[in-house]
This record gives sequence, structure tokens and C-alpha cells, in this order.
Amino acid sequence: MKQIFINLPVKNPEASMDFYAQLGFTNYPLFTDENQKCMVWSEQIYVMLQSRAIFSSYNKKPIPDIKNNIAATFTLPVESLDMVNEIIENGLKAGGKEPTPMLDEGFMQIREIEDLDGHTWSVIYLDLDKFKEIKAKQ
Repeated sequence: MKQIFINLPVKNPEASMDFYAQLGFTNYPLFTDENQKCMVWSEQIYVMLQSRAIFSSYNKKPIPDIKNNIAATFTLPVESLDMVNEIIENGLKAGGKEPTPMLDEGFMQIREIEDLDGHTWSVIYLDLDKFKEIKAKQ
């Protein structure tokens, strides 16, 4: 099975773990210790919340100021607009920030949430049938 591990530097792994749990991730204890927390979105997607010291020990480049700069964004597709809204609202209650208003393209709705360290996640609902209809008309 193919999997992806996304390694993110965070100031407080424990607080970040709590934030990601509110978004719907679950902790995977096998890869979790005091310096990093493994959070699972699905069988294929794992997020490693690493202390800045651990993250830096594996990388030679300096860690950018993610609160004021963007290095990457991540997108989580979900099954409904209600799920988009629930995830974002839970993230806001857990201390996240919504940097932009919802984008509604009719066939697709996207909301963004920044975690406690400024890493940006888009939560997206795509109505594939509507999208196919639009593409067929082009």
C-alpha cells in the first residue's frame, strides 16, 4: 500500500495533537513519542507533528516563519459540505484561524484552516456529478 507521511514542525507537539484530533485525525501511538505525534487521516495519510528540534535534526534548511509565509498547503477532500463546515468549525474552536472566506464554485466548496503554527489546510467538498456536467458542456 502506498502511504504519505507529511512532516510538520510545530512548537508544541501535544497541543498540536489536540488540535488535529479536533479536525478528525486520530493518534497513532506506534509512531508517537514526546517529540513527535503521529496523526492519521486515513490509511494512506499520516501527519507527523514534530518538535522544531526533531524536524531540524532531519533537515539542513532553516524552518520558515509559517505564520507569515506560506511554504505548502494541504487539501483534505470530504464527502459533504456539512463535513467541511464541521471540520473547520471544530478547528476554529480548537484555536485555528480561517485565513480566507469559503470559496464556493457551485460544484465545489473550499474552506481553509491554519493550525496553531500556521500550517494551512484546505477542506474541500467536490460534487463530482456537477463537475462532470460542467466539463461536458465545455
